[in-house]
Amino acid sequence: MISRWMKKQLETSVQQVVSRLGQSFENLPDVLIERPNRPEHGDYSTNIAMQLAKTLRQSPLHIAAQLKNELEQAGRMEGLLHRIETAPPGFLNFHLDWSEWARKAFRLPDAVREKVVIEHTSINPNKSAHIGHLRNACIGDSLARLLRRAGYQVEVHNYIDDLGNQLADTVAGLLNVDHQAEHLRFGDYCWELYARVNKAYEQTPSLLEQRTRVLRALEDGDGNVAWIGMLAAERIVREHLEEMKAFGIDYDLLVWESRIVREGFWDSAFRLLQQTELFQMETSGKLAGCWVLKQPAADPAEPDAEHHADKVLVRSNGILTYTAKDIAYHLWKFGLLANDFRYKPFADGLWTTHADGIVADYGKADLVINVIDRRQEYPQAMVKQALEALGFAGQAEKLRHVGYGVVSLSPGAAQELGLDTSDSKTSYAMSGRQGVGIKVSDLLDLMEAQIEGKRSDPEGLSSRLIAAAAIRYYLLRFALPTEVVFDIQQATETTGNTGVYLMYAHARAAGILAKAQANGLPRTESLPEDLSLLDQAEHALLRQIAAWPDTLSAACEELSPTPICHFAYELATLFNHYYSACPILKAEPQQQPFRLWLTAEFKETIAEALDVIGLPAPDRM
Repeated sequence: MISRWMKKQLETSVQQVVSRLGQSFENLPDVLIERPNRPEHGDYSTNIAMQLAKTLRQSPLHIAAQLKNELEQAGRMEGLLHRIETAPPGFLNFHLDWSEWARKAFRLPDAVREKVVIEHTSINPNKSAHIGHLRNACIGDSLARLLRRAGYQVEVHNYIDDLGNQLADTVAGLLNVDHQAEHLRFGDYCWELYARVNKAYEQTPSLLEQRTRVLRALEDGDGNVAWIGMLAAERIVREHLEEMKAFGIDYDLLVWESRIVREGFWDSAFRLLQQTELFQMETSGKLAGCWVLKQPAADPAEPDAEHHADKVLVRSNGILTYTAKDIAYHLWKFGLLANDFRYKPFADGLWTTHADGIVADYGKADLVINVIDRRQEYPQAMVKQALEALGFAGQAEKLRHVGYGVVSLSPGAAQELGLDTSDSKTSYAMSGRQGVGIKVSDLLDLMEAQIEGKRSDPEGLSSRLIAAAAIRYYLLRFALPTEVVFDIQQATETTGNTGVYLMYAHARAAGILAKAQANGLPRTESLPEDLSLLDQAEHALLRQIAAWPDTLSAACEELSPTPICHFAYELATLFNHYYSACPILKAEPQQQPFRLWLTAEFKETIAEALDVIGLPAPDRM
């Protein structure tokens, strides 16, 4: 990658200059390489001279000049640069030699062959999935694609909480609430049933005792209630998989929480935790009889902070909390338990943990990534703390929580779903307990209808694929911590920062290249010798294409698909401007081969970006 390679060369030059001035080059500031917004300020730039000014007691411009001379005399840029400039108050601006760039073909370096386990989606198997679940799945799937592109061995898990309160609520509803409704899918029926049983708890508090009994029955794993829970969960999980498949999302392994309990994973983890000082049974107070993970004393300024509360892992009635089972699961993920699952096929290419299965090689990760909304930061921290308490500090360091903001509905989307928006809120939160939200299947149907009504070419990509891509991109383009206020009209626009806009740009480039090939037009294999003759739009597009490997690297380091979305949108915008400003098929003979080459480079680059974020790269829309 250009910026990483340039940074390494510049760091060496900084050390040389600092050493010549009789200063120590220990604890020097980090060298930052940036891409200026304005091309006249260079293709890359650094302000390291300004950061060194106080240490070296010289003017930033003078230091920049010395760094420029060192780089040029030592030949560290190996001909990659056309020129280096200094600019007040102390910038170093680098202008690339684009012909040399094309020959070097900078790409991502080969990654260390680490195994990464990514857990995402992990929807409670008690009703149909909603759009908030879909954001999780889109983020996780994009991270899997990104890390595979970077050379990692990636294994994707979908964790099924078939022992939790939510499934217990649905089972309690099936057993105790009379609900009559016609649905094609069981998950949609349970969507309504789940809301009804939660209302019934308010009206008949004694019904809550049924949930406790169901929880116990699910954990015991035998009897009528356990079988009802298992069958309901499996039916809903299969529907979830169908919903995610429509968005290009799939998995390698389903991990069922019940298997963690019934096959002794928690028992092994419990014995390990008992050997640590942090894991204790409370003998008095409101947590008497509970096994807890002890926390440091609360900060007096934050006496009620959640992160200072001792975390209950086993309740006084013996029922395990979600975090307890998650600790056992993560010990297995890192290969730190003697226990292992057995496995059997669940669907095409997808395996599941199962008592009646075979031995297979899953888990044993070098790096574990959990995509869970940011409200779950505390439970994730408890898993990390448990690993540290057990002496697995290295694994704790390699456990990464990718948190994200929730999804709510815009007033327009809420109105289309028939919700009351008379209070004029800016957004409307979803609540499964109240039955408020937008189911993934309903959203896809609605968006498909919107796309079908707007399109002019029925022979291109199907409206359903376009709709799925539009939804997916909308959920990915916002910074991960940001709350997404989903608006159906915005997501289906063909201009602006939308998935439809990006796919149109790829289709436009594909159409141009197909016509050029049909007409036998030549395409250059190298850049023009005199790059000063390039049009401004050509240069801007070329600069953006060159930034692709750096963008991939940044996205890997951030564990976020958002940089890819930003890059792809800017790339598509620059291409469309280039298409408008620079004739391609009708270009002058001396310009046309290069412009076709540049169009092909754009098409290849945006196709790679679209693949990482899980969107099609259609030749025709």
